[in-house]
Amino acid sequence: MKKFIQTIKNIWKIDELRQRILTTLGLILIYRFGSYVVLPGVDPGAIYHNANTAQSTEGLLGLLDMFSGGAFSNASIFALGIMPYISASIVVQLLGMAIPYFQKLQKEGESGRKKINQITRYLTVLITLGQAPAYIRNLIATLGPTYTHNVTGETLSSIPLLDPAVNQATIFWLMSVITIMSGTMFIMWLGERITEKGIGNGISLLIMIGIIAKLPFALIAEFASRMEGQGGGLVLFLIEIVVLIFIILLTILLVQGTRRIPVQFAKRIVGNKQYGGVRQYIPLKVNAAGVMPIIFAQAIMFIPLTLAGFSSSDTMSGFAAAFGDFTGFWYNFVFATLIILFTYFYTAITVNPTQMADDMKKNGGFIPGVKPGKKTAEFIDGVMSKIVLPGSIFLSIVAILPALVILTGVNSQFAQFYGGTSLLILVGVVLDTLQQIESHLLMRHYDGLMKSGRIKGRSSMNMAG
Repeated sequence: MKKFIQTIKNIWKIDELRQRILTTLGLILIYRFGSYVVLPGVDPGAIYHNANTAQSTEGLLGLLDMFSGGAFSNASIFALGIMPYISASIVVQLLGMAIPYFQKLQKEGESGRKKINQITRYLTVLITLGQAPAYIRNLIATLGPTYTHNVTGETLSSIPLLDPAVNQATIFWLMSVITIMSGTMFIMWLGERITEKGIGNGISLLIMIGIIAKLPFALIAEFASRMEGQGGGLVLFLIEIVVLIFIILLTILLVQGTRRIPVQFAKRIVGNKQYGGVRQYIPLKVNAAGVMPIIFAQAIMFIPLTLAGFSSSDTMSGFAAAFGDFTGFWYNFVFATLIILFTYFYTAITVNPTQMADDMKKNGGFIPGVKPGKKTAEFIDGVMSKIVLPGSIFLSIVAILPALVILTGVNSQFAQFYGGTSLLILVGVVLDTLQQIESHLLMRHYDGLMKSGRIKGRSSMNMAG
């Protein structure tokens, strides 16, 4: 405890680090405030009524609501959150693996990075223009034509109108689309300012804050349910907390797990100085794909359900019922299988053993006992094949844990923190941010955050996803 307090004092002593942390907290506060600002023309009473009477959002919509920190269900100006930008980034990343033009931009350094960022922003606008009308239509359908006031019992209209006397639906739709698009671009700007002026990766931090914002409400709901007559009491609630901490520790092992391959560099003497002759290591991550396989698998799982919704046949209805149950066997079996397959696929396109072997050879490096060139590439590929299988299985288990936990009686909101994309993002972002803080401390000759060793974040481990 004494070391922790001293570390906090050391952080506060460093002017630049203190300013970065305060800037980050200020921008996050603006983001959270905007999450509660309702779209113009939407009745806040209808939103409040819907929040108290509707069932908790599940599936993809529940995931979007969690990532936006509740802004999605609040009909906020930040309703879509940062997800359009994330979608655009994923598309651009995939294009960089398949299209030569984007591959060329990736190799052009700073100028190429600026062009890629500009393309990503334009694509974000297009994706938001497509998602905003769908969100508004879903919002009106969710609120329904009328609702009952929770105090007076009076039946009121909940269809969003700018003027109660005149149905200006076109103006409302236009204003809402522009507002949502502006909100998404503003969040993107906040994320970039946090990255530039604050601490940590801004976009990732905003997603993490959105997830954490749901945690207190989920904890309170779970505690209340356990304290009811047949809920199990305080002991069962504490057991759930202990299990959650244990799962978080296992997830940290998954995120940080690496297989280090030794690389020896040949000695070279230039003038009176000796270069090379040292041993370094290539860290091959157990989970090199990050959260991308889960995201891809979730997207694939919702495609057949969407198609089934347009069909009236009994076969498709039965299919939709079987795969629409997020706690069902077949849904989770197919979901886990897709994650394992996508982990292999994404690792294969992101980790290039041939390029690694060529770069090693150009720099005079070699793996002890392995010939440079083709044999080195085959060796690295063999090692990756051995570590990807357990990594993909572990990742699939983490992904379906929320569904398994729900079956034990845990409420769906609290169960989301037992695994899935949310837990992996939380662990990855926290480790990344702590690693940056530790770097500032070590640069100024203060002790780091850990007694021994260093925290491994994205900077030191090249985290994927």
